[in-house]
Amino acid sequence: MTESDAPGGARLPEQFPLVSRRTVLGGGATAALAAALGLDFPAAAFAASNPSVSTPHGVQPMPSVTTKDGVEIFYKDWGPKTAQPIVFHHGWPLSSDDWDAQLLFFVNNGYRVVAHDRRGHGRSTQVSDGHDMDHYAADAAAVMDHLDLKNAVHIGHSTGGGEALHYTVKHGKARVAKLVLIGAVPPIMLKTESNPGGLPMEVFDGFRKALAANRAQFFLDVPTGPFYGFNRPGAQVSQGAIWNWWRQGMTGGAKAHYDGIKAFSETDFTADLKACEVPTLVMHGDDDQIVPIADSALLSAKLLKHGTLKVYPGYPHGMCTTHADVINADLLAFIKA
Repeated sequence: MTESDAPGGARLPEQFPLVSRRTVLGGGATAALAAALGLDFPAAAFAASNPSVSTPHGVQPMPSVTTKDGVEIFYKDWGPKTAQPIVFHHGWPLSSDDWDAQLLFFVNNGYRVVAHDRRGHGRSTQVSDGHDMDHYAADAAAVMDHLDLKNAVHIGHSTGGGEALHYTVKHGKARVAKLVLIGAVPPIMLKTESNPGGLPMEVFDGFRKALAANRAQFFLDVPTGPFYGFNRPGAQVSQGAIWNWWRQGMTGGAKAHYDGIKAFSETDFTADLKACEVPTLVMHGDDDQIVPIADSALLSAKLLKHGTLKVYPGYPHGMCTTHADVINADLLAFIKA
């Protein structure tokens, strides 16, 4: 086998065509390498991450909507457009990919499923500003208005629970049929004079310090330990779940994640809980080490006009992944009721 000179002094077999320096510097190294190896590289994903490169003919770009302040919000929209929509709001610092088990379950049960990446997270624009609940809810409204979703069930996990609630009250009164809060942050996580059972500011300052010092390590420590309860004796640890959490987190922007800590910890959702008019299911694991149940679900259920509380003994914060079969069945029962 003859060889050709490759950049950097490496040697490649002659049948692998070399990529040009311009292609590499232009952001096409991954696609070019895939082509060289005879692999099928997703053209749409490449085009989305390289806006200066035109989308190949016949390839649809990734779906997104532009908000009033110019932020591109990526979303997934699967299933029959005539079916009842179920909308999923993800937690910090993840993306809509965190709902894989739910999206596949409900689309296979005939529903239309929609999930978006919050600004600064996943495939949405890594914008510097607007990492607060008002913007989060407005961004969600932009997606819902764009798709004209009505009679929708909104499901939010963790930070996404606060977002889903705030959207429902501020923007979704004519569009939302039911609401589900899973391991959600309302009413408020931070310890204050009016919320003595909350977590002290030092906890969230620790989050910010760890993120700023070494975000990659922090985003490995969280899923390895408390998020999925993998730090509990006898836990069945999934390396795939850990690395998927890390992958989603590192896809987003550090600025959005840093600012988002204030959004999920200091926002007071008490008024939203009292104003919510739709039937709401509050689901929470009693071994949630991220959002302790005593200062979240137990209080939220009391403030809701039409709230139902369901507690899962021993379940962790990430129970939508670790116990997807149970959670999916209970969600389906609530939606059908």
